[in-house]
Amino acid sequence: MYAEKVLSGMRPTGRLHLGHFHGVLANWIKLQHEYPCLFFVADWHALTTAYDEPGNITDNTRDMVIDWLAAGVDPSQAIIFIQSKVPEHAELHLLLSMMTPLGWLERVPTYKDQQEKLTHKDLSTYGFLGYPLLQAADILIYRADKVPVGEDQVPHIEFTREIARRFNHLYGKESGFEDKARESVKKLGSKRAKLYAEFRTRFQEKGEEAALEQAHELLNDAQNLSLGDRERLFGYLEGGGKMILVEPDALLTHASRMPGLDGQKMSKSYGNTIALREDADTITKKIRTMQTDPQRVRRTDPGDPDKCPVWQFHQIYSNDEVKNWVRAGCISAGIGCIECKQPVIDGVLKEQEPMRERARVYEEDPQLVKNIIADGCEKARKLAQETMRDVREAMGLDYS
Repeated sequence: MYAEKVLSGMRPTGRLHLGHFHGVLANWIKLQHEYPCLFFVADWHALTTAYDEPGNITDNTRDMVIDWLAAGVDPSQAIIFIQSKVPEHAELHLLLSMMTPLGWLERVPTYKDQQEKLTHKDLSTYGFLGYPLLQAADILIYRADKVPVGEDQVPHIEFTREIARRFNHLYGKESGFEDKARESVKKLGSKRAKLYAEFRTRFQEKGEEAALEQAHELLNDAQNLSLGDRERLFGYLEGGGKMILVEPDALLTHASRMPGLDGQKMSKSYGNTIALREDADTITKKIRTMQTDPQRVRRTDPGDPDKCPVWQFHQIYSNDEVKNWVRAGCISAGIGCIECKQPVIDGVLKEQEPMRERARVYEEDPQLVKNIIADGCEKARKLAQETMRDVREAMGLDYS
């Protein structure tokens, strides 16, 4: 029940570009081979800043999921689903909102930051104020313990941890908890019970995180425990009550800054992108017409690679030998800009070729994408329903 899980999502913005691939998808593809992963389309989140212009969320979702699949996200390795197709997200969000202090939401760094950046938007809505709580519900509903994020998103994970901690403190208590926990320890068997007690003591008295991890492994390996006993023992480890919601950890990802065609960060708003699955002729034309070092007006003028956007692409797509050739040739005017761009064109086309091949299957048979999403939504909802059953019971809302 508390096995390792990774959860990550994206707002449906339509077709993705190379920035999305190098910044997020390449990491997803790696993680899906290391952990059970859930990747979701955050369509409700898309409405927090664009409630007045929902646009083509359905079409954008389909295009984005095809890009995921084309990039190499494997539905046999990861669960792919749509947030709004699992209504338990909304139910948990509502119930958590009953116990979330308003000040916690107002102090999330991105709240004021986004308001200052998006001055053309009316962000004086509960949806915008409460989106970190919806994000917390997205994570907690699956008891995901790992969330891949960049440095700027770490406060959101800390917020989610605080919410889980507060919920467990408020609702994880049960009458005679300690006596019941001691009875649950006996069910581990004498050898495991002794180890559990040792790990618990080391964590509570000395704060040893390693002991806590070892205790979690011990409990996950114990096959003979009931759901109630397992929850109780997880909570007893840390001295509280039953652990109903799992506190997630931020899985810090390397911030891969994919340059755009103009040297700025690649972004649709800058109009400087290369889309995933873009045709070869368009890619070739875009890169060939990229601006270069403005000081290099003529072919015979020496240039400075550090002032050229194309050089940033070489950092991603070229090996050391090619980079040395480019730097020496640019500084000495030994090569022209078109020659310099060719290895980048070759690198991007080589990267995209398998993506276009994988995408073709889904473009020709849209039902395949619908089936993958339906299957993913069903699997995700089953996990979400298990959590909500425990949440309702803890909050006294179990009417069965």
